[in-house]
Amino acid sequence: MSKNTFGALAFLGIALAGEANAAEVKIAEASLVGNGIAEFVPEGFDIIGTPELILSHDPVKTGEIPAAWKFTPRYETNDNGCIVATIAVPEGTSLYGGGEVTGPLLRNGKTIKMWNTDTGLYLVDGGKRLYQTHPWVMGVRPDGTAFGVLFDTFRKAELATGNDKIKFEAEGTPFKTYVIDRSSPQEVLKGLGELTGTIEMPPRWAIGYHQSRFSYVPEARVKEVAETFRKKQIPCDVIWFDINYMDGYRVFTIDEQQFPDPKRINDFLHDKGFKSVFMIDPGVKVDEDYFVYKTGKQQDVFVKDAYRNEFHGKVWPGDCAFPDYTRPETRKWWGNLYKDFLACGIDGIWNDMNEPSVFDGPGGTMPESCIHLGGGNLPTGTHGMYHNAYGRLMVEASRDGILAANPDKRPFILSRSNLLGGQRYAAMWTGDNGASYEHMRLSIPMSLTLGLSGQPFNGPDIGGFANETSPDLWGNWIGFGAFFPFSRGHASCDTSDKEPWAYTKLEEKESRMALERRYRLIPYLYTAFYNAHTDGQPVMAPVFFADATDASLRAEEQAFLLGNDLLVIPAFSENPALPKGNWERLSLVKGDTKGKYQADMRLRPGAIIPVGKVIHNLTENSFDPLTLIVNLDENGTASGTLYWDEGEGWGFRNGEYKLIDFIATQKGKTVEVAIKDANGSFPLDLGKVNVELLRNGKTYRASGTLDTPVIVKL
Repeated sequence: MSKNTFGALAFLGIALAGEANAAEVKIAEASLVGNGIAEFVPEGFDIIGTPELILSHDPVKTGEIPAAWKFTPRYETNDNGCIVATIAVPEGTSLYGGGEVTGPLLRNGKTIKMWNTDTGLYLVDGGKRLYQTHPWVMGVRPDGTAFGVLFDTFRKAELATGNDKIKFEAEGTPFKTYVIDRSSPQEVLKGLGELTGTIEMPPRWAIGYHQSRFSYVPEARVKEVAETFRKKQIPCDVIWFDINYMDGYRVFTIDEQQFPDPKRINDFLHDKGFKSVFMIDPGVKVDEDYFVYKTGKQQDVFVKDAYRNEFHGKVWPGDCAFPDYTRPETRKWWGNLYKDFLACGIDGIWNDMNEPSVFDGPGGTMPESCIHLGGGNLPTGTHGMYHNAYGRLMVEASRDGILAANPDKRPFILSRSNLLGGQRYAAMWTGDNGASYEHMRLSIPMSLTLGLSGQPFNGPDIGGFANETSPDLWGNWIGFGAFFPFSRGHASCDTSDKEPWAYTKLEEKESRMALERRYRLIPYLYTAFYNAHTDGQPVMAPVFFADATDASLRAEEQAFLLGNDLLVIPAFSENPALPKGNWERLSLVKGDTKGKYQADMRLRPGAIIPVGKVIHNLTENSFDPLTLIVNLDENGTASGTLYWDEGEGWGFRNGEYKLIDFIATQKGKTVEVAIKDANGSFPLDLGKVNVELLRNGKTYRASGTLDTPVIVKL
């Protein structure tokens, strides 16, 4: 029996004689590489055998590990050829993370497998392995302090989060482990961002609502959908183009029968205030007359089989070759393909099927024996080595190419497959879910866990991708789905229509109301994305972030926080655990507190949030006027922040932004609301500002210019 066979059987959980034998691997080096961040390097570590793709940079040693340090991994090797790292967990610790997972938010006692897989309806391995790999766990101790553990490898692995230990077992050579030990979960995630990087500021249109289907064709159907959104005054910013827009599923082509003038359809959408996102898969149709395959073959960019012949596998176009993104030459070739493709006015790119999915391959992917040639800092290796990094390398190549084609614009890329650290290149959605109440409820802990694993820009297919969606299911889902960081409705080709108006008048009304609430929150939401960009904080966070010392909040996965200050309680939720204190209920549009499907929204005590007016797309002006909604704390004070910039381009890097801190102070029977501080050169004229102060279920209003404090009378 070969080691590969042995390892594969062990991965599938098949017990083998002698498997329990283990040999300890000593730690060769341990040092601090940041504030409360320790790096552990085992003996036998070799950067060639374990190249770096997760971290954003090579950490610099800042000091020795202190004597009181609590978390040191224990390494060992198993007879199955795997490297095992184990870390003891303090009693009473709540464990989270692992990236894209099914199941509960609280991960104690759970096991997942890291082998990126095309898993429709999350059915493969009972939902224990999905489309992405995040070898990361965060622990929150009973006193609210927290730690995080990053296992720095992208090889096939299994992660077990027991009550007393974290165990990570991976194929390949020994890998580094990083441990972050800090005062709070938020500080731990900030440390994760310091290691792996954070998301780039997205173009502002990307945080609007998106509408998709597999697929909107022909051109007339796209126009019909766009015009209906505007006619019915339902907010939306993006229309998506799935694979049927292509000529025979050939990537970087457009079917002339369906879309005879691609620039015309994009100009139409732009005139209506929409952006367009087009899908690009990695599989390149084997066709000697097809320019992508022809140039790729000429430049020898495709993955090889074990005999060094060009590997072919079936995907949507039939037989396909697959770019070898480990090669710098391939990434450059791939990136250059975007220039002409984007020239017709395409705004964003959707990289799908990039686990990679191979319909006739073993386990739905290419054989592990396939060869990636590497280059630069990446060695030649098998697909078994690079599988989990394939999507990550693809989106890096895509982003580089899109930036080269449109250097003055912020790229937007959505990817199905990725690796921890890949948030630097692409947003993500949670793959091919189903139209069921189970998956509706599951979408919340899935997105929360991704936010706790370094990927704040994420969300599910609202309504469910596969199978039929009932009106009640759609209404329930959009009622809180409007507040996912990435908010998109999507549907499979074999289902009925799933646009907001496709059900009854009630669901249409409730959809409009939910999306109007999201669009009023755009100033607050954009500020939350700025915090994710600067500090690695989740846009959508678990309620225990409001009080990490409150043990009753640790497992809550129905309600969630949007940013730091808004509590979202879905209409379907039953007896959710909520943070203590006077979280005031707020109304954003008329009738929303009585809507059948509308989430209950509450404002944190001591918070000020900036909201705009109802708009229908993000080409419109949110600030006409700006409204500050205030909830004083027990000391009669509140504070909040607004971040704003052009919403496009890179001027914000040079100070072309506005960052405003607001403060509210009660003085007897009045409350003064003022600007505490303002930074940046972006010319944001707030003009008239409305203030709404919430207290004991009542709203007190005032308005002014903030040149002097706005006075609210109680």
